[in-house]
Amino acid sequence: MNSEEESDELRSLLEVVSDKGLRVLSIQELDRLRMLLVAKDYGENKKADRSRKKLLKKINAEMFDRHSPRRLF
Repeated sequence: MNSEEESDELRSLLEVVSDKGLRVLSIQELDRLRMLLVAKDYGENKKADRSRKKLLKKINAEMFDRHSPRRLF
């Protein structure tokens, strides 16, 4: 996959997340989004990098919740 295709895929996944949230994505889509975000470099833009880190935390939490759901007592 070239850089342009990865950017398009990242953009489309981010649009889904911004419109509907993380819950509508499958585990494979969440993992792919996580990999694309980790590979993307926002070093020159501090605000974008901060948003990327927050989204990565949310993705990791969502993946953890799906693999071992929390029990409410």
